[in-house]
Amino acid sequence: MTIWDELKARGLIAQVTDEERVRDLINSGNATFYIGFDPTADSLHVGHFMALCLMKRLQMAGNKPIALLGGGTGMIGDPSGKTDMRTMMTKETIAHNIDCFKKQMGRFIDFSDGKAIMVNNADWLLDLNYVDLLREVGPHFTVNRMLAAECYKQRWEKGLTFLEFNYMIMQSYDFYMLYQKYGCNLQFGGDDQWSNMIGGMELIRRKLGRDDAANAMTITLLLNSEGKKMGKTVSGAVWLDPEKTSPFDFYQYWRNVGDADVIKCLYLLTFLPVEEIREMEKWEGSQLNKAKEILAFQLTELVHGTEEAKKAEAGAKALFGGGQDAEHMPTTEIADADFAEDGTIDLITLLVKTGLVPTRSEGRRAIEQGGVTVDGEKEADVYAKLTRERLSGEGVVLRRGKKKYNKVFTK
Repeated sequence: MTIWDELKARGLIAQVTDEERVRDLINSGNATFYIGFDPTADSLHVGHFMALCLMKRLQMAGNKPIALLGGGTGMIGDPSGKTDMRTMMTKETIAHNIDCFKKQMGRFIDFSDGKAIMVNNADWLLDLNYVDLLREVGPHFTVNRMLAAECYKQRWEKGLTFLEFNYMIMQSYDFYMLYQKYGCNLQFGGDDQWSNMIGGMELIRRKLGRDDAANAMTITLLLNSEGKKMGKTVSGAVWLDPEKTSPFDFYQYWRNVGDADVIKCLYLLTFLPVEEIREMEKWEGSQLNKAKEILAFQLTELVHGTEEAKKAEAGAKALFGGGQDAEHMPTTEIADADFAEDGTIDLITLLVKTGLVPTRSEGRRAIEQGGVTVDGEKEADVYAKLTRERLSGEGVVLRRGKKKYNKVFTK
């Protein structure tokens, strides 16, 4: 099976500009391709996961990835899929986030010996003269076509700022620069990036007169069976940084995907052979729980390593198999300053600090509805408090619902 055939079999391909040419490029290992990552946070998240896995697959097939970090485009903000304008970040925040991205990307992509390139579009975007850019790029974009782009449609009701309107031009300019600097002949991105990617191809064609030099392909968005983006929980995004989403919580997120989504996730995200996953398609009932365990282990191992994946798996089996072994579950240390003068801390505060609930009001509701236990005992009192002595040493295990645990302790 060629790499192109594998991408098709896994359902990864959404749109492609010239299927025959792109297929030949990646099958022969002659693609120098890029995917852009705007540093909107200090960690990559599940929304980036498919892109990173695609880069890894294509590199394994002999192609050369370019990881483009958006130090320049991050100053503007991508309006794609957004109903509100993104919060503008400072240069210092963007630089910090980029440093975090660099550390995480090395787990997926091999940058040694020139096998991959990492670049920052701030190197060319931030020094551009505005009038020069208008003269160089402006004539090649029509406002009519830009306004019809899918990436802007969700912004019509609340208004699209002129700042964001320029994002397509910036992303297109990236492709143009990467083509000239590194021979980049292919751009990949999420299916919501199609208009921006076509803009880059058109700019290369019009500026350099190269009709077939560059192509683009979008990958399937990671949606659940209800059409909603995966990678979100009640407490926020599922991060790849273990300090923001623990390996245990990361494992549990994938262990708890819906029955209708597990096989699709195995195809899109894991490196298990396609033939093996096809056999799993025949599984039903309790067998789907086994498929979810395989999915959770595979992805946790990919992101956090084999040792952490084994710990998360063991912790989950101990807890959800009826035991109360808290060795491998997420932990939260309570500082001295968190206790009241009488040496106590209220249960709702603990639920918020552990991330078991996003807000105090949600914590109150969870207790009132009988969904909170402390060391296996249901707690129905919204005013319940725990003492410093009780949290000392091994601490206590808090649980919200059937599948969310956290060990809380103080030293």
